[in-house]
Amino acid sequence: MRVGIIILPERRWSAAKEQWKRAEDYGFDHAWTYDHIGWRSLVAEPWFDAVPTLAAAALHTSRIRLGTMVASPNFRHPVHFAREITALDDLSQGRFSLGIGSGGVGYDASVLGQRELTARSRHERFAEFVELLDTLFTEQPLTWRGEHYQAVEAYTTPGCVQRPHVPFIVAARGPRAAKLAARFGQGWVTNGGPVDTDEEWWRGVAGSVRHFNETGSTIDRYVTFDPAPTFSLSSVDYFEECLGRATELGFTDVITHWPRPDGPFAGSEAVLEEVASRLATY
Repeated sequence: MRVGIIILPERRWSAAKEQWKRAEDYGFDHAWTYDHIGWRSLVAEPWFDAVPTLAAAALHTSRIRLGTMVASPNFRHPVHFAREITALDDLSQGRFSLGIGSGGVGYDASVLGQRELTARSRHERFAEFVELLDTLFTEQPLTWRGEHYQAVEAYTTPGCVQRPHVPFIVAARGPRAAKLAARFGQGWVTNGGPVDTDEEWWRGVAGSVRHFNETGSTIDRYVTFDPAPTFSLSSVDYFEECLGRATELGFTDVITHWPRPDGPFAGSEAVLEEVASRLATY
């Protein structure tokens, strides 16, 4: 089982850089950050963009894989984003993974004054977003006339270090997105969604697994633990319980969050350090 960690982009780099280096030194397999303009209860708090954060992390680390968890079409256009992806893969020397999802209806979807989309429209936009991103790295110059995106003689030269492009880790809970992940993804990730109890959350994750199993895909499978009501690093025992349940469901990778002093993901760094000391045994 590979274990990853999410570091929220909320600290100035002078403080944040040590978190990223510690994630590598601890032995985590991958480290991620959120790709939002603002996020939930932290929307008015300090927050930094994912792309320059990951660029800095790429230059401050040497082994650990880095990525977005997850980027979305809410405020990114595939043509420009492809250039940013190319740069991140270059700076990390082929250690970048692109976590991508359809985008929710929260702050990112409203801050730019866009019209609200239905769930179906968000999925259709996401499907086009993923297909266009994939095509940009394999056909150039590319001209694209879609329902949601346009591109005119777009290039991605010199392309990614990883060929034909960085791994797409596609977020999906339901059957339509699962098919999209199986078609375009080198990995699939699910988060189970918001619910009231831990058991409900695990039932939701199991349902997502069933949908993905129906695709017949054998790509890597990721689960982010912390949409569940109980923070996965609330204790070492609880983290290992989550790890065991994820293993039973067939996941290849699990992702937790760096503990924060309060608010979302509030916890103790002592628990993080103890889990890190056991990573080689998982």
